[in-house]
Amino acid sequence: MPPMSTIPIHRPEFCTLFFNGSPSPYKCPRITASWIMAMDSKFSSTIKNNSDNDYNLKKKKDEELSVQISTPPISKVETLNSNDLQFDRLQPSDQELGRVKRFEFGQFVARETVLDEEYWTAAWLRAESHWEDRPFERYVDNYKRKFAEQEFNALKRRCKVQNGDSCACIITVRKEQKNAKHSILKSVVGTLDLNIRYLLQGETYPGERVKAPLFCSINRTPPSRYGYIANLCVIKSARRQGIASNMMSFAIEAAKSNGLTQVYVHVDRNNRPAQILYQKMGFEMVEMANSRLVEETYLLRLQT
Repeated sequence: MPPMSTIPIHRPEFCTLFFNGSPSPYKCPRITASWIMAMDSKFSSTIKNNSDNDYNLKKKKDEELSVQISTPPISKVETLNSNDLQFDRLQPSDQELGRVKRFEFGQFVARETVLDEEYWTAAWLRAESHWEDRPFERYVDNYKRKFAEQEFNALKRRCKVQNGDSCACIITVRKEQKNAKHSILKSVVGTLDLNIRYLLQGETYPGERVKAPLFCSINRTPPSRYGYIANLCVIKSARRQGIASNMMSFAIEAAKSNGLTQVYVHVDRNNRPAQILYQKMGFEMVEMANSRLVEETYLLRLQT
């Protein structure tokens, strides 16, 4: 034990006693004690030296660790906006596209998107289509720009292969002419997405409500792979020229080349022209005996 002593110091005080709620004329002394610690100077010096040694040792270890361990960089989600793009950029020529698969029909060409400006234009066409029935709504231009911005970044993320699923943005552009070239913004007239996905455990078609385990897995076998077409839209000025049907044909052929035997598409139950188009291409309504689909849409399937 270190040489330490405690010396009590007593200070007398007086306090008043209370009987039945009233003060008594008698006072009794109350003793309070405070304690003073005395420490030997030699022992105090020993403690200080040990504390300094511990601090220096800890500091040295921290420096060694800081040399050996490097902090990994924090990954950020890459986002772009319209200010980063060049909308006056010309549509790439056939030579620049190289081996990109394409399908020519009439004055148009269907192919996969390759440039960020094409992704943005596809997103803007979808915004135009989404707000088409509400042209006079207040702030509609701001809503469309916001929608296009979000769809553009979401589309870029979807087109990166994730967990075996993939997505391709297909566009239709005006055919290249010898004496005139179009900017990307004025060249893209139609767009759609072709997604390649897997059915969940127990499903026979996407979205089927089945009694699956709480933590169901994805059945990643060739028979469970399927194609799903979404976001089909064509600019108003280029409609009724076979763009939608030819884009669909290009997407279906791309699905076949990837070994898919089933292609699905959702259609609004009030969109009769689209239903007629899909039926002409061989799509049939999915059997709904064991489940109930979303009331606003029908799920159609094509056996390739």
